[in-house]
Amino acid sequence: MYKTNPLLIEKCRSLRAKGFTLNEIIEVARLPKTTVYDHVRDIQFPIEAQKRIIRENIQRLRELSKKKKGKCLFGRIVPKPKEWTRALIFLAAHFMFDGEIKKGCIYQNRNLSLICRVQSLMKEIFNLKPRYRFYKESGVHRISYHYIELADYVRERAKELNEYIKTVSLQEKRIFLRVFFDDEGSVYKWRNARKVRGFQHNLEILKLVQKLLKDFDIESRIDEKYQEIVISRKPNLIKFRDKINFSKGVYINPDRKNSIWKKKLEKREILNRAIDSYILI
Repeated sequence: MYKTNPLLIEKCRSLRAKGFTLNEIIEVARLPKTTVYDHVRDIQFPIEAQKRIIRENIQRLRELSKKKKGKCLFGRIVPKPKEWTRALIFLAAHFMFDGEIKKGCIYQNRNLSLICRVQSLMKEIFNLKPRYRFYKESGVHRISYHYIELADYVRERAKELNEYIKTVSLQEKRIFLRVFFDDEGSVYKWRNARKVRGFQHNLEILKLVQKLLKDFDIESRIDEKYQEIVISRKPNLIKFRDKINFSKGVYINPDRKNSIWKKKLEKREILNRAIDSYILI
């Protein structure tokens, strides 16, 4: 039977008392782990050594976290299309307006048709399924995608879109404008006033929308006080309806205190009523 050199045993015990870990002792003594353990297991591991190991583990986890930042879980890859497509314009615009991009991508809206559109495009482009939540009291649907890598990508594309959309075809500009008015727009019809309005706290976005509307020969004005862009007068409303319009299935919120309709109506239907009412005057 093999016997360990007494001097080596004493060295192992001395190292343990000084706060060396089992692996560190094994490295020095060149002995099997079970042999080392048998000779040092009765020695209490020093408190200071325990604290040192905890600090080292925390530091190691921090370094690992830095390396993983912006990455998906192992084995999961988020596609990152390099070229702009109409579907990608739809998505980036939706997240710019009624969306939120932080550590993930969140989109919420009362209109289920818009929720389904975003969900379908996310599946088509990124092959991702959302977490879904419905807030019964407000009637808001919420879908979220908690991938930092996705958020970083979408955030950069949304920034690029502000400039890119100025250079594209009318068909692609129409996508951007329709998404804006689907998310941020409303139709105002009261007495002799008829307006399409789009609300946005970012003045640069309002200026961009105004510029794109001009490409369709649609006049508008920006009201900085109320943070909105306004389209009025019959010729402009007709052009907006025929060239941009709201998406089918996008409804007003009938439960708002200031709602004059008090029932569920599509925004495009209200727009038609507003335009048709000119004939009656």
